Order: sequence, then structure tokens, then C-alpha cells
Amino acid sequence: MGHKKENDNAMLYRITVKNSKLTSGIRVEKGMSVDVPSNSMSNPVTTNGGQAVVDAFMRIYGIDIKKAGALSMAWLDVERIG
Repeated sequence: MGHKKENDNAMLYRITVKNSKLTSGIRVEKGMSVDVPSNSMSNPVTTNGGQAVVDAFMRIYGIDIKKAGALSMAWLDVERIG
């Protein structure tokens, strides 16, 4: 018998940087992307202050996208991929 995983109902979103930016010594490059699971249908950039997106960029690229001023829909594309 199969076991249900916790994230069986999770949606997966791909968050991609639209344009390069240099702010507060943090460089964000166009095309950088992270995949973020979410248990809600809500946009992960705007849900819970975008913390899942901040955490993902820190984990993958070692940058604080919020401190860089790029945690907004003006700078990020959101695509549901799963």
C-alpha cells in the first residue's frame, strides 16, 4: 500500500526574475529561478510576506531577494508548474 506524502496536495510554482538588478550590494540576474511548493492556490510571492520565495532564493543562490528590493510582481514572474 502506498503512503500519502505530506505534500501530495501541494502546488508547485516557478518564480523567475524578470530583469537584472543591483541594490544594497546584492545582484539579482534576469532568469534566476526557484521552484516553491505551496499548500494554497495563492501566489507565493504575496502569501506570508513571500517568505517561501525569500527562503528559496537564499537556499539556491545565497541572496536575500527581499533586501535586494525584488520581492514583488514587478520583478518576478510566477508560473504554476505542478
